[in-house]
Amino acid sequence: MSLIIDSHAHVVLPPESYKFMSELVASRANPASKPKLTDEAVRVAGQGIIDIMDRVGTDIQFLSPRPYMQMHSVKPAAVTALWTAHMNDLIFETVKMFPKRFRAVAGLPQYRDESPTNSLAELEFRVKEQGFIGCLLNPDPTEGDGAPPPGMGDKFWYPLYEKLCELDVPALVHSAGSCQPRETYTLKFINEESIAITSLMESKVFDDFPTLKLIFPHGGGAIPYHMGRFRAWNIRRGKTPYEQLLRRVHFDTTTYDQDAIELLIKKVGADRVLFATEKPGTGSAFDPALGRELDDLKPAIENISFLSAKDREDIFECNCTRLYSRFRKD
Repeated sequence: MSLIIDSHAHVVLPPESYKFMSELVASRANPASKPKLTDEAVRVAGQGIIDIMDRVGTDIQFLSPRPYMQMHSVKPAAVTALWTAHMNDLIFETVKMFPKRFRAVAGLPQYRDESPTNSLAELEFRVKEQGFIGCLLNPDPTEGDGAPPPGMGDKFWYPLYEKLCELDVPALVHSAGSCQPRETYTLKFINEESIAITSLMESKVFDDFPTLKLIFPHGGGAIPYHMGRFRAWNIRRGKTPYEQLLRRVHFDTTTYDQDAIELLIKKVGADRVLFATEKPGTGSAFDPALGRELDDLKPAIENISFLSAKDREDIFECNCTRLYSRFRKD
């Protein structure tokens, strides 16, 4: 029987972290210091997640910082750096306390439109020294406040891609907050994923970095659900079929909708889809029509009639362990 690995989840903050956040923003990281996390705070927050996991049948969750709270656009850069380090510390302590239930995925101290080279030291430290198995990658650290950095197909991102390949860790491409009133953070996620995929598919990134591993959450934004438009685009130009290009990346199931997950699998293949819920999070709302919370997605995968037993095993476990090569069961 396969493990049920929730490959996309976010750490729950204890009260001490919220206190630190308010002080950090108010002081603009001056003075610059991190709080000490107490074992009790880590235990209570972690056990709360485990109770939810047990209720829905999840064996392991991959924990990362909660994206819309990453503060990648808050000035000065020291705010972002300290907050990212604190979030990664919290994740590390949670995994250390509950090693059979969690794995660590790092946040990066990306700051506005600065080069991603500012994130390499933190990534390397967390992976090499603390056993983190992947990271988040925000394609727009300005959070909509000013001109964004180039698309992910641009060489602007190459130093980070090089480090990801060197460390052999995947990146979950996940934007953060939104400073624009017309765009909620949920809509920002979907828009940025769509922009990032389009940029990558038009680039030479995977020719230059054939071992690069990128995962797009929330079903890949809008792209798999508008495949005809992108197929037409490439047919007109005599280019590689778009569905073939999409197999260079992976996707996860955090759409909270079985119909959407079915279409995603049909368009990209069961071998390109990772089980994920982000639970607890946006989808933790009880749907009377389903009789369960929307982010309780294990039954959705189990109810897809065209999936084989191997397909389900791939989605629940094998695709994830193949991509996250630093993952260990014990």
